[in-house]
Amino acid sequence: MLGRVARQARTRLLAPALSAIGSMKEVGPEVQLLLRLHYKHLLYTNGPLPTLSEVGFSVYSESDEDGILHYIFSVTGEGTKNLIDLGAGGIEGSNTANLLINHGWSGLLVDADSEKVRSLQAFYTGARATRIFPPTCICAQLTAENVNAILLDHRYAGEIDLLCIDIDGIDYWIWKAIECVRPRVVLLEYQCIWGADVSVTVPYAPNFHPLYEGQFGIYSGASLAAFVRLGVLKGYRLVGCQRYGYNAFFLRNDVGRDSLPQVHPGECFTHPFTRWARDTFLEKIQRLQWVEVPDVSAQDD
Repeated sequence: MLGRVARQARTRLLAPALSAIGSMKEVGPEVQLLLRLHYKHLLYTNGPLPTLSEVGFSVYSESDEDGILHYIFSVTGEGTKNLIDLGAGGIEGSNTANLLINHGWSGLLVDADSEKVRSLQAFYTGARATRIFPPTCICAQLTAENVNAILLDHRYAGEIDLLCIDIDGIDYWIWKAIECVRPRVVLLEYQCIWGADVSVTVPYAPNFHPLYEGQFGIYSGASLAAFVRLGVLKGYRLVGCQRYGYNAFFLRNDVGRDSLPQVHPGECFTHPFTRWARDTFLEKIQRLQWVEVPDVSAQDD
């Protein structure tokens, strides 16, 4: 009974903002401001907070990542409002454009594709919200050996609010190598084909070449369990994923523990897409070379 009452209370509190979200174009800065005020009201009155599956929307992101990030920073607060996006791609499908355009953030965007970098530069220097101080957009092939130097060369050190990693390759090794910044939130793409329990990554190679099947990178990155284990070592916990179960959100352990608790990796494999991906691609990739990521914390015990 209490659960039903709590859900009804949450619905009443969020209704004015949620009713405004009918299409992508409607989730502008005004609606996002209204949503933020509602989230903060719930937080400060100890109201029932929504789950990540209830807060997603897309302005620029491929799925509902924009809404989830907006919720996370609404309840945990914004610190530096600085972000780093590794494998930034283009504007369409960007996980950071909403923060940069609609919320006054600044950042460093890195991609290995020079055409995509030029398109990013053109967009942000031409956009009204960012033309005075656009994010830094650079073309670079990231490796474990150069990633810290690249970030430091562009004056990124210490605490930042957000690190995004989606390079369709040695993503695990890049996050493992990064030491010069301490992001409060990490958003990264994981290889959902492996499911919740297998802990593997592609082997490290500076010139790693991913394998694609149509639009899907099937031999790249790492499984969610591997990232969870790396997160434990770096002081981060898994708090959820986006709608389709291939982008995960990690929070540093000193950030938002009460409002965004740790979740089990299995909770990120509920959408039918993850089952389809496993059934369609697992047989094609499981014979390729993968490196097991051990549970170091369990070994230490």
